[in-house]
Parts: sequence; structure tokens; C-alpha cells
Amino acid sequence: MDEQRFNSAKEKIIGVNRERHGIGTQSEKTVHAVLKHYYAPDEDMHEIYIDSFIADIYTGREIIEIQTSQMNRMRGKLASFLPQYPVTIVHPVPNQKWLSWVDKETGECSKLRKTPKTGSIYHVFEELYRIKYFLNHENIRLCFPFIDIEEYRLLNGWSYDKKRGSHRFDRIPVALCDEVRIDCKEDYLQFIPYDLPEPFTSRDLAKAVKVNGKYAWFTLNILHHLGVVEQVGKKGRCFLYKVNT
Repeated sequence: MDEQRFNSAKEKIIGVNRERHGIGTQSEKTVHAVLKHYYAPDEDMHEIYIDSFIADIYTGREIIEIQTSQMNRMRGKLASFLPQYPVTIVHPVPNQKWLSWVDKETGECSKLRKTPKTGSIYHVFEELYRIKYFLNHENIRLCFPFIDIEEYRLLNGWSYDKKRGSHRFDRIPVALCDEVRIDCKEDYLQFIPYDLPEPFTSRDLAKAVKVNGKYAWFTLNILHHLGVVEQVGKKGRCFLYKVNT
């Protein structure tokens, strides 16, 4: 983590464009653009054609892909890139979030208000499930930067206040707070609390790490697929797991 470099990337992307256009950039979403400049300040490394795809960053030795959502869209790239290059997937996790509503007609923004929810590393496993069968590849690396963000949403939803079903216009990074990396299979062990009694269910994991049960299920599904945990029986309708040593 390099806070100074992150701030430099943020100012480079946000500063001029916000003055000219209001919120965000027109061609590329702001979080994606800031992270691309953070992980590769040299723009000569950006948007490089490799085979029939464009890599977000190519350093000459490795590829870095910034994927803010919908990892299933990466399957074609991963199938092409991984046999040839080390590939790091950068997937940002919102830490603290402030929300503003944008009037689609006037462009007026409401006052930013802090939302009560905070990001959890366990949320990423729902996205990883979409590329589950690539995670065993020896060339894949994962990086999860935790960032504070300002989110701007259009008042164009279907509810009476136009908020439900609304579309996100842009997200503006405020600060880089932390970074979680996975460079090898053993790094997945960090997601099982050391003091979690074995055997355990997905419900036990959800309670221990304070997340919704579906995120614990996705986590254990991935860890089981990778051989980090193994199933050792059932408790009612729930599988029992233990760390595979």
C-alpha cells in the first residue's frame, strides 16, 4: 500500500475532470481509472493489445486487470492470458461509503450521507465464484484494495422517490484504507479464523466473521474447490468442514 501514490493517481484522474464535467469521467469509470494509474503510473503500460484482448495493464512481465464487478466477463481474457503470463486481478472493496443522489434533469446532487454498511473481504467470494475454475491456475493472483468512496446514483428508479431500481452513475475514491492479497493457495487460510472450532458449518463461519450466511457459503464453496478445506460430514442439512492440513 502506498498512500502517496494513490493520492497522486486520484488527483490525476479526478482533479481536472471533476472541474470540467462535474462528477467522474465520461469514458471510463473513476474507480477503475484511479486504480489503473495507482498500480501502473506509467501510462505506456495501459490498454495493451495481447492476442485478441486489451489488457488493462501490461508491465512487460505480467498483466494486471482492474475488475470492479461482474468477474464472469473476464473468462475469455483469463483463458487467453493465464497460459502465457502471470495475471493479477484487482477487485476493489468499498470500505466506508457516502451516497449522493443526482437529479437526471438538472444534474443537481444531494448532500453526501454516510451509509451504515462497511465492506467485508468475504463479500468478494460471490464474485470469485464466477471465475471459480480459473482460481487453481498457478499464474493467477488476486488483490483486494479497500477504499472509501463517494457513490453517485441517478434518481431514475421505479419507486415513488425514484431510488429503488436506480442506476449508479459513478464512484469517486476518497482514500485507500487497506489491501488484501492472495499470491498462493496458502493465502486463502486467512479467511478461516484461527480460533474457529472444527468441524464447522457455513453458519458457524458466518457468525464468527459477522457476515450474511450467503457470503460464508460462497467462501467455503471456493475454499473447498481449492482444497483448502474439506468436507467431513453433515450436521442436519449443512456440510461440516475442517481445514485441510
